Amino acid sequence: MRFTPTELTASELALQTEVRQFLKTELAPGTHEPCLGMAARKDKPFSMKMAERGWVGMALPKAWGGSDRTAVDRFIVVEEMLRWGAPVGHHWVADRQTGSVILKFGTDEQRKRFLPAICRGELGFSIGMSEPDSGSDLASVSTRAERATGGWLINGTKIWTSGAHENDWFVCLLRTSSMEDGNKHAGLSQLLIDLQSDGLEISPIPFLDGSHHFNEVTFNDVFVPDENVVGDVGMGWHQNTTEMAYERGGPDRWLSPFSTIEQLLREAKGTPLEQAVQDLFGELVARYWGIRNLSLSVARLIDSGEAPSIESSLVKEMGTRFEQEVIEKLVQLIELEYSPDSHSLFERMLSQCIVTFPGNTIRGGTIEILRSVAAKGLQGLPV
Repeated sequence: MRFTPTELTASELALQTEVRQFLKTELAPGTHEPCLGMAARKDKPFSMKMAERGWVGMALPKAWGGSDRTAVDRFIVVEEMLRWGAPVGHHWVADRQTGSVILKFGTDEQRKRFLPAICRGELGFSIGMSEPDSGSDLASVSTRAERATGGWLINGTKIWTSGAHENDWFVCLLRTSSMEDGNKHAGLSQLLIDLQSDGLEISPIPFLDGSHHFNEVTFNDVFVPDENVVGDVGMGWHQNTTEMAYERGGPDRWLSPFSTIEQLLREAKGTPLEQAVQDLFGELVARYWGIRNLSLSVARLIDSGEAPSIESSLVKEMGTRFEQEVIEKLVQLIELEYSPDSHSLFERMLSQCIVTFPGNTIRGGTIEILRSVAAKGLQGLPV
């Protein structure tokens, strides 16, 4: 377990200041309705403005369209975007993990095809991991990719696929051969799949308020060419474990409700609730800061060339629980019948949190699975 205390350097603080000024200009307070963390709405023009500044795919090499920046630099940009409630949904997954996966495991042809477009903010990606009958046991996926002339035929179903109805591609974890000696981790591979492919059907999974973020994706003899296999056939589990380290340890796992709390602080000013809200804000910021420092240390580990799957799992577990506690505390403090149509921006945001935030306990692994990963890693067992 390696959570090393760390501080931002002078150059990193300068980047933070630059991002804050950009946000004040592009998304001035009162001119946009803040988003809720990684569930932010898609805004391709905004993503492309970020890309023009080198803030999308920023940790990727310049040779492939990136900025050769560090994981910590990306952490700073992401932290400020989420704190501000920026509409980062279009480039989110591609920037957070897909670009790094293609860089690490993909072919030069795949890097040339996808990475520059990701860094320009043009492509949106989804994640194809979970399945209806697998629960939280990702290694038991059964969606199959079977050999065909020049490629693979895909049959099966993926679920909880965020943004599949809006994005361009996704990276799927698929079974390409039968389990060997009961080893579920063997025989898995990752493939890049066009979300407009023939035979691919996308069905929405709406929230209670009718909004739509999750999807079920069904494959009926979907053809994927050999050139879209990421890495080595049969090495999907190892590659997927590396990908999860990118996915689990970042600010998105604990910052999603922050803009809601800030808005309450604004609206409570001069009311009888002002002191109680200030007290709650102080308590939550102190806890935010603790988790934030753990998350920052994960970024430092990535920059040192490691894949901190145990540390990132713990950050995600702590962050997920904390996000739920934040909403519970806000509901307890403000006793209202929350309406998504309220004149109060805080009430509208909190209404959305109440309806959608249970989904945060699914994305990136359930609390139980994250604890299992951490426990196995601490015992020296395969995770």
